[in-house]
Amino acid sequence: MKKLLISPSNMALGEQESQIYQNILKQATEISLNLMAVKVENHPEDFLGWCYELLDVAKNRINFELLDDHQLPIVKKLQDMLISAISFLQLKTLRIAPWPMICEFIRQRESELALEEQLKLIDYLAPLRATPLQDMINEDRLAFSGKHTASLDTSVYQFDVEWFASTKSAKGFHQLLADLPGEFDTALAHIPLEGEVTQQHYQEFVLAYLMAFSHSDEKPTLAPATRLLAMRRPDVFTPLVNSKLDALCQALGIAKLTNRDFERYWQDIVVAINKMPWFATGNAADESEARLLAIKALLPCFFFYADKDTPQSSNYFKLLNKPKRTSSGSGSGTRTTRRSKESAETLVDRALSDDSIPEHIRAKRDSIIAEVEKGRSVDETISLMRAIFG
Repeated sequence: MKKLLISPSNMALGEQESQIYQNILKQATEISLNLMAVKVENHPEDFLGWCYELLDVAKNRINFELLDDHQLPIVKKLQDMLISAISFLQLKTLRIAPWPMICEFIRQRESELALEEQLKLIDYLAPLRATPLQDMINEDRLAFSGKHTASLDTSVYQFDVEWFASTKSAKGFHQLLADLPGEFDTALAHIPLEGEVTQQHYQEFVLAYLMAFSHSDEKPTLAPATRLLAMRRPDVFTPLVNSKLDALCQALGIAKLTNRDFERYWQDIVVAINKMPWFATGNAADESEARLLAIKALLPCFFFYADKDTPQSSNYFKLLNKPKRTSSGSGSGTRTTRRSKESAETLVDRALSDDSIPEHIRAKRDSIIAEVEKGRSVDETISLMRAIFG
């Protein structure tokens, strides 16, 4: 362990990496006796590999039973520092990596990233980009804006809508979006659905976005705006989330943005990423690369730290694995979330449009809608109708 801890001192670290190493070392010193009890056989020769190895020690191999209570927060802080360092180091490669290397990095981490699930979200939202927010059902609007709700039917929304920058903490934004979606439509209308997006387009969006908040006491913040922009044009705008902003700004070599830095977002994030070699010269060699190329401004999201537990943190995964409702009425089952009639009708009509649905089941449309409105899933309801009516 001692050899592992001191090995970065023999690496050719840059100024930022050296500072990160020193901060990690200070934290590790607080639990040095516990760390020294861990046998280490892998000694990476690069700083990224070193961070991964020490993080594995801090998460999986240290003996937590021997830690004092006051040491537990120290271990957690050490883990967080290593995760942030890994994100920074991986994101930093975006500044010089060619397109094939970007694609290979993502391919190698498909499982940890829950890549297919994330791409399902983008595929679902693609045909909605031209639809005004005020014309969407509530569930689609939440999917577009990045807030999970229990009413999202897993047979329809086969993904966590909070991939690519969750906005669940932006309560004021979501209240306004629910009350005045047309105001945000006015803002998004300034961003063309295809072709070049100019700084003027963006500035007009920002002005209209800020005006939307003039109807309330809520303060407009940057992160939710970037989510809307990224879902409208995933080939131009990179979404931001406050919890990961440090690593991204460090990797880009800029001062950390505040939640009101609308002007800097364009120059320091959008323009900077658009100028990177892989972004400017990317060329799809196969279908999988074509999918990535179409959302190339979202690719930095795949360079943050992820591990084997990341897919299980998905809200979609949690909904699929939540306890089933009980029929006893004892209150021990999960709470049913009702849907609006408009949402129920839209979700049912989508399902019934499938050619595999027989006509006698389609004839039960009103009954199916009534059950879905109560909170039953579309697939569950249609399966029940099949079982009853053959």
